[in-house]
Amino acid sequence: MPGISRKAAIALAASASIALLATSCTGRPETGASDDASKETTVTFWHAWSAPSEVKAVKDLVAGFEKAHPNIHVDVVGNMTDDKMNQALRAGGAKAPDVISSFTTNSVGKFCSSGALVDLNPFFEKSGIDPRKTFPKAMNEYTQFEGNRCAVPLLGDAYGLYYNKTAFKKAGITAPPRTWSAFERVAQKLTIPQGDTYKQLGFMPNYHGWETTTEHYLGQFSPTYFDKDGKSNVAKDPAFEAAFTLQKKLVDALGGYRKLETYRSGLGDEWGPRHPFHTGQVAMQLDGEWRLGMALDAKPKFDIGVAPLPVPDDQADQYGKGYITGTIAGIAATSKKQNAAWELVKYMTTNTDAVVNFSNAIHNVPSTLAALKSPKLTYDPRFKTFLEIAANPDSTTAPASVNGGVYLTTIQQFGYDYESGKATDLKAGLKKTAAQIDTDIAQAK
Repeated sequence: MPGISRKAAIALAASASIALLATSCTGRPETGASDDASKETTVTFWHAWSAPSEVKAVKDLVAGFEKAHPNIHVDVVGNMTDDKMNQALRAGGAKAPDVISSFTTNSVGKFCSSGALVDLNPFFEKSGIDPRKTFPKAMNEYTQFEGNRCAVPLLGDAYGLYYNKTAFKKAGITAPPRTWSAFERVAQKLTIPQGDTYKQLGFMPNYHGWETTTEHYLGQFSPTYFDKDGKSNVAKDPAFEAAFTLQKKLVDALGGYRKLETYRSGLGDEWGPRHPFHTGQVAMQLDGEWRLGMALDAKPKFDIGVAPLPVPDDQADQYGKGYITGTIAGIAATSKKQNAAWELVKYMTTNTDAVVNFSNAIHNVPSTLAALKSPKLTYDPRFKTFLEIAANPDSTTAPASVNGGVYLTTIQQFGYDYESGKATDLKAGLKKTAAQIDTDIAQAK
């Protein structure tokens, strides 16, 4: 999601349990909702978007809904953080939201397990909509926890590889690398040393390097984060060891951790026009679909190429997959207007034209399979790569957990220790990491 909001919000989620509304009321006992959505009513919708263009896009989305449902009015409140949403979901009351939209997919486990958001499975069943046939596989997975589908995708983010086509041509490289071994060779070939630093760095592999987080690397290895008993699989699934080994090899091949960090500290930030990919200081960049617009706005002095991230050599047949995340929407358990709220959620997330129009305005990936194929999508031809990554059944995401994204933070912290040399025994470090994850989850239950 373009902007700092998602990264800042990633560790925030509901911290108190909220009981689900009773299911014994009349009207629609399958869903536990009793309001009549055909009558005049008003629902409140809280979302996190804040940029003027994004706020306008949300208003246009809601206007389309109100035109289709003239009896349901929507009070829209923007720029709401997860903290504010969580407080309102706990408190309830007349001013609390009926529908929320969060950038934080890592909060789904808490939203579902606490009962802060209602299970939407009965609503989907009542409406005759099959989520498995409606949403891309990864998006379908990150909006539920232990069978409770308390959230639904509302646009998404797909991660791929940006590359400097002009630098590629100068180096005699004719196509983006498809495997990690080829990627390492290309990154080295694109690296131009200059004294103790770099005139051009092929790729910034360090985990502090903007979007090169552990989960984004791991997405290409299709790991299984938890076993069938809910225990951490970090020390057991070879995908984790392979991913950490590959990243460390890249760090060493491109000059070592200290030299890379020294160079990185003098580069521009992730969200400004002086981002090192924009300026040509870094020739390849792991990033989300929003980077294309930002890079073009910076008017770079080179041609930009976009491709899927490379895959492990033994998974070459899965080239084209990527890591997927996105915005979620849900209905507050404290809402007294859940049927009307569902009409809004259903429209925003499953109406093909609504999803397409919102995607065109926000410049994020559509979140339904139908919208991904819609001829009404308008985009730079290079954006098609991200549409294909989102629709790819081999694309992956990080699963929901009862304590949100804490387990991802634990893995990332080990990544910092391992790439810097603070931790040297990979197998032992992964075992320790897994034990910490299990302890944290046990304490959260």
